[in-house]
Amino acid sequence: MKPRMKNKEVIFKRFSDILIPFIAILASLLLAALVLWLVGYDPVKAFSSLAKGAFGDSRKIANTLLEATPLIFTGLAVAFAFRCGLFNIGVEGQLLVASVAAAYMGFKFTNLPMIIHLPLSILAAMLVGGLWASIPGVLKAKLGVHEVINTIMMNYIAYALVAYLGTKVLIEPPGAIPQTPEILPSSHLVQIREFFNINSRLNIGFLLALLAGFLVYYILWRTVLGYEIRAVGLNPHAAEYSGISVTRNIIMAMIISGMLAGLAGAERVLGLHFRYIQGFSPGYGFIGIAVALLGRNTPLGVIMAALLFGALDSGGAYMARVTKIPNEIVGIVQAVIIFFVASDYAFRKRLELLNGRKVVKGDV
Repeated sequence: MKPRMKNKEVIFKRFSDILIPFIAILASLLLAALVLWLVGYDPVKAFSSLAKGAFGDSRKIANTLLEATPLIFTGLAVAFAFRCGLFNIGVEGQLLVASVAAAYMGFKFTNLPMIIHLPLSILAAMLVGGLWASIPGVLKAKLGVHEVINTIMMNYIAYALVAYLGTKVLIEPPGAIPQTPEILPSSHLVQIREFFNINSRLNIGFLLALLAGFLVYYILWRTVLGYEIRAVGLNPHAAEYSGISVTRNIIMAMIISGMLAGLAGAERVLGLHFRYIQGFSPGYGFIGIAVALLGRNTPLGVIMAALLFGALDSGGAYMARVTKIPNEIVGIVQAVIIFFVASDYAFRKRLELLNGRKVVKGDV
């Protein structure tokens, strides 16, 4: 009897994992359509233009992937820290200081072949991002200072630091625009238009983001380090009792999270802008929090959530141009879709109640 009940639980979980996102997306589209209709716009035309803007041709698909790339990195950074029970709100600051490091390595070091210069620039961004994240990690692990407060404060320090460096120290002469000199071609991430007839600035950073997702999965679920990090995240007291160093794993989780954030900054500098530009980030680190939550802190979920955000961003801009819908309405439509898709727990609870099973919060 028990094995049969267990099989039923497994079948229901797999069914709900497929059905719940579908229900959430359908409900979000219906509500977004209602909002558009109430303000006097054609929902069918709006949604068709949204889809066309995100996936209408190879160029639009490439631009969607371009928008999603930094969100994959930042989403993975937040999700990795979450797996250790840490809420890393400092991804934005880690991204910014890492982007300055990538730009500095890109324009300062000359006469280096690409095979050395490009990895060196990426590595510099990862190291700086990891070191920046290690500060709140050490404060949390050694002194018990909450990481949310630490990382928020570190963000403000990062804002001030990169503003000083970008406007006073590393600014490109004659100093009219707050940006660094252009990086050398030997440190460029190759763009897709160099191989295909696609007019897009999508670069191999997207492939690096997919690789990062695989590495995060491998570390968390296929290594001793990952097991210990997840154990600390589930119950630090039990982990400590079983011989796992909570202090070491908290610091390691924050360092790896910061390195992932650094990759986001490196991709924008080395593959898109080819320099550090003051204010280039619209808040990739903060959007990464929503991406991680929407992706349920799993690498595959983060990638899919980042693609959704990228599609809404690129498709929303096209929808605004074609349908003349104000950007504010486009933002409302995007927010409604994201809100419903993120409401995983509400849909799951309703289905499990209908199935006659008591919902346990930790199951979701």
